[in-house]
Amino acid sequence: MSSKRRVTIAQIAEEAGVSVPTVSKVINGRPEVAPATRHRVERLLHKHGYQRRVSQDEGPAGLVDLVFAEIESPWAMEIVRGAEDAAHEAGASVVISVLHTHAGPGRDWLERLAARRTDGVVIVASKLSTTVQAQLSARSLPFVVVDPEGEPAPGVVSVGATNWHGGLAATRHLLELGHRRIGMISGPADMLCSQARIDGYRAALETAGVEAAAELIRRGTFLVDSGHDHGHALLSLDDPPTAIFAGSDLQAFGVFEAARQRGLRVPEDLSVVGFDDLPLSRSAWPPLTTVRQPLQEMAALAARTVLAMGRGEAPELRRVELATELIVRESTAPPHPFPPAP
Repeated sequence: MSSKRRVTIAQIAEEAGVSVPTVSKVINGRPEVAPATRHRVERLLHKHGYQRRVSQDEGPAGLVDLVFAEIESPWAMEIVRGAEDAAHEAGASVVISVLHTHAGPGRDWLERLAARRTDGVVIVASKLSTTVQAQLSARSLPFVVVDPEGEPAPGVVSVGATNWHGGLAATRHLLELGHRRIGMISGPADMLCSQARIDGYRAALETAGVEAAAELIRRGTFLVDSGHDHGHALLSLDDPPTAIFAGSDLQAFGVFEAARQRGLRVPEDLSVVGFDDLPLSRSAWPPLTTVRQPLQEMAALAARTVLAMGRGEAPELRRVELATELIVRESTAPPHPFPPAP
């Protein structure tokens, strides 16, 4: 069977040694197929690049599935807004799924997805196993990953931000203010964006001739409690930092609380920089200096890309990173007293 010609369900069925209805059930996510048979059929569908036929009167479904690992965050709401804006412009709607795990979509979700006719899937901050990739491809469902947790597999289309440059800019800003003891709180070690922000932080310190002390680098989650707990830990050091770069705005708000509980003022006693530029960062007190991550633009680009892929258009790039920008507000100031230049 040549993969250059359009393969049919009948050909797949013959090669798999099953009936045509069985192949149809696999394509449509029906549960009544033995796991070994389903795997064999999906492997052949993926191998031959099977494309579902869509009748001319049926047309596109006008539906984008937006899949989150977790959604209990203002960060997620920015992603939703961006995806919905792009879908609305294209005359499509968004269906939101929450997995409540970072392990990635499972069989149940895939079967529910196949039961409704969707134009494509945008997967946000979740691991994407090779099995799930093959299952999506077997069903001819285009997908785009936003801010992937791990290194995307070859051929996977993904959208992110310039996290390394953001970490560099945040740390340089604090160095230029005169800070030399700069704490860093990042997210989970297995997330690419976390490591990229730390690498940018380290690069800025190294360029300035300042040691990146291991005791000043903490890893947690991107949530408020993590910023609070790691903020307390950093401020409890014998030689505490005069500034903290938090890997998210939510972490930065946690650092604010930790500083307040210790009787410290921001920015007089402690400078704080966040990452994301959530709407809350402008109304915090003091207003938060942060690195703007273009979350809405990232989500909109992912939604437009997956809709275009659903129309048969190939993406221009497999990996797109949108620019970050340092937004200076009132949570950063020179350390007191201002130290001499090294």
